[in-house]
Amino acid sequence: MKKRYSMFTPWRHFKYLFKKPLTIPFKDIFTKKNADYLNKNSIIKSKKRVEESSPREAADNLRGFHTNDWEECIGCGTCMDICPTEAITMAERLDVEDVSGALQQRPIIDYGRCCFCALCVDTCTTGSLKMSKEYIYTHENPDNFLLMPEKLWQGHVVKEGWVKDENSDLLDLERVHMEHEDPEERKSSFVEIVRGYSKEYAKQEAARCVECGVCTASCPVQMHIPAYIKAIWEDDIEGGLRQIYETNPLPGVCGRVCTHNCETSCSIAVRGEAIAIRWLKRYIIDSAPDDIYKKSIMEPISEVIDAKVAIVGSGPAGLGAAYYLRVMGYKVDVYEEKPLTGGVMRYGIPAYRLPDSAIDKDIDFIESIGVKMITNTRVGRDISMDQLEKDYDAVFLGTGFFKPRDLPIPGADHKDVIGAMDFLPKVRDYERGVLKLEDIDVAKSIVVIGGGDVAFDVARSATRLQMLKYGKTNVKLTSLEDQDVLPCSEDELIEGAEEGIEFFCGNGPQEILLKKGKVTGLRLWKCLCIFDEEGRFNPEFDKECEQVIEGQQVYIAIGQSPDYEYLPKSLSEKLTFERGKIKASNLGQVEGLPWLYVGGDILRGPDLISGVADGHRSAQGIDDYLFNKAKKKEISKTLKEMRLAAKEQTPGLTYRQLGKK
Repeated sequence: MKKRYSMFTPWRHFKYLFKKPLTIPFKDIFTKKNADYLNKNSIIKSKKRVEESSPREAADNLRGFHTNDWEECIGCGTCMDICPTEAITMAERLDVEDVSGALQQRPIIDYGRCCFCALCVDTCTTGSLKMSKEYIYTHENPDNFLLMPEKLWQGHVVKEGWVKDENSDLLDLERVHMEHEDPEERKSSFVEIVRGYSKEYAKQEAARCVECGVCTASCPVQMHIPAYIKAIWEDDIEGGLRQIYETNPLPGVCGRVCTHNCETSCSIAVRGEAIAIRWLKRYIIDSAPDDIYKKSIMEPISEVIDAKVAIVGSGPAGLGAAYYLRVMGYKVDVYEEKPLTGGVMRYGIPAYRLPDSAIDKDIDFIESIGVKMITNTRVGRDISMDQLEKDYDAVFLGTGFFKPRDLPIPGADHKDVIGAMDFLPKVRDYERGVLKLEDIDVAKSIVVIGGGDVAFDVARSATRLQMLKYGKTNVKLTSLEDQDVLPCSEDELIEGAEEGIEFFCGNGPQEILLKKGKVTGLRLWKCLCIFDEEGRFNPEFDKECEQVIEGQQVYIAIGQSPDYEYLPKSLSEKLTFERGKIKASNLGQVEGLPWLYVGGDILRGPDLISGVADGHRSAQGIDDYLFNKAKKKEISKTLKEMRLAAKEQTPGLTYRQLGKK
């Protein structure tokens, strides 16, 4: 039965008006440390200072003032984004070290607004922001309630208050599972290993992103990562596509084989698994219908300059430069010596990592906006650099590192000692049906020297060919580096081990063993160190710790080198080479040759996404060069027309006098 109340019930509370309020003296509230601090800073204005006070204990989960460990904080700003009272702002701090995966900013909290809800603590990506048991602070100046939390509260160590747990943590730290082909099944074919996200899984993974933007700062092309991930969550594929193409014209490729520095820097990865940024990019490209590409990407060009640019090499750097130059309105021709465009993407990376369909989709779009691809044409043989300089207003070189690097040890000149970039193009030709299985000489027992991604591409491709040819595999991989510090990506190491590759890491090759003219194995010594005290490559070995691994073929994958045979002597003499790379400005312009630009491997070294970034920067440099050149020509033409008009009106003046006039 519902209880009834009298209309006079509220009046009973008036009795408390005449009761004396309960007041707890400061000395019974403050700890000695807090009292010392308040006395020192004259915050308590009273005739008698607080000299002694008894310690106090608050509830374990008290939500007092914040503390923030600056060494753990990465300045992601998730605390600011989630604050319901907008009490948190991020302030730039140049005294914080500028490192990859962190921003130079720290939170400021307005305690006039803060409601002590602790949502900022519950969503902190690193766990650096916490709440203390300190809850007393007074000051006559309102501006002094804007505080930047540090590890210490007001200069002294305090006890923790509210601490988030599994129930209150607002971040989803586990990555949505990606389906992969079974290791035993994938060893028998070159089918793509990663299957890709479904729409449902992509949205679930996108929901984990806190949109902090730390990843963008770590991306060589500064992709709008939070924006296109948000587009996935909103089911806006066209919007996501537009965000991607503003900074990266090879998203289908990068969505599969990018080195993903962004994931390494992901703020979620501090305590959990990084957002699958690469796979989410791939989801957008794979899901986008062909008919929305041109509508989404092409923008009207504000001012078209009548100029032509030649691109030498159709790898990531060359295609990046070609795309952005064409978008800016230039006529662009790309010269490629091989039958298919794509460079090392097409001929060096196996199809189980990067199928032709993904490469075709990216390059077909670049062609659709007007870039002309000229294949089976080697510069230096079919057309000279002198001719390119004559026919074009600017030239960009992006020829990459395609020549295998030799290993100077006994037996390395044997025909069964094969360079990575001699082997991998044949594998790709087999995958696309140009070569038959019997056209590729693959032994029953193989040793691969190297620890990078290319070495794993060789080893895993050889594994598949062995399985198809012999029904079993026998591939060993050795490297100077120990297995826990291999330079390859983590995916390569895990998947290679799943496919049965044996590892002999931490050893240096000394001799390729021969018997009756045939390769029988490789002699190894234990590697003690790779670099000397000055950081130079100078490995040392323990010859007493020797082992021999058997193999009928040895594949060398210790790096690639550039091929500059296409450069005439008259041009190469004007270039400066540093450790095999061409010296140029940040925009890729070669000093003394304003029409010539370089990028990619031959400028910074091998890395796909950095090559795309080089292409973008060089496109900006070429645009500046050609724009200024066109403006000078236009001004010169206008001045000449003015002089001729003036001469007709004043026939007695000479051309030089007209110029002065």
